[in-house]
Amino acid sequence: MSRRKRVLFICTHNSARSQLAEGLTNRFFGENWEAFSAGTEATAVKHEAIEVLLELGIDISSAVSKLSTEFIDKKFDLVITVCDDAKEKCPFFPGAKKYLHKSFKDPSDVKESREKRIDAFRNSRDEIKNWLNSIL
Repeated sequence: MSRRKRVLFICTHNSARSQLAEGLTNRFFGENWEAFSAGTEATAVKHEAIEVLLELGIDISSAVSKLSTEFIDKKFDLVITVCDDAKEKCPFFPGAKKYLHKSFKDPSDVKESREKRIDAFRNSRDEIKNWLNSIL
């Protein structure tokens, strides 16, 4: 049996996009990939991210926001930044075989009604999932 490849998703706060990417990868691509996520700053996982992943049967309710520096000495097949800010601030990972960048709109920026906010998180989830389908 071959070992699963390891991927690290990095965003600014590790609260939405990187958490969505980690949850989606572990659920839909977990046979071949083991996903982790981190941020250039640690905050808290957005409850909307938890909610929209739960709609797909993915439970990240116990996930915590982590700093990217916690992973600096780990080996990864792939390190992916999912926002432009993280790309600028992302530390160098000497154990990474490959780097990718794909900027996704931050659903946390939507400040209107709860319904619009959840829709923004669903859109991000689906956009990230579609992109992951094309690269993993």
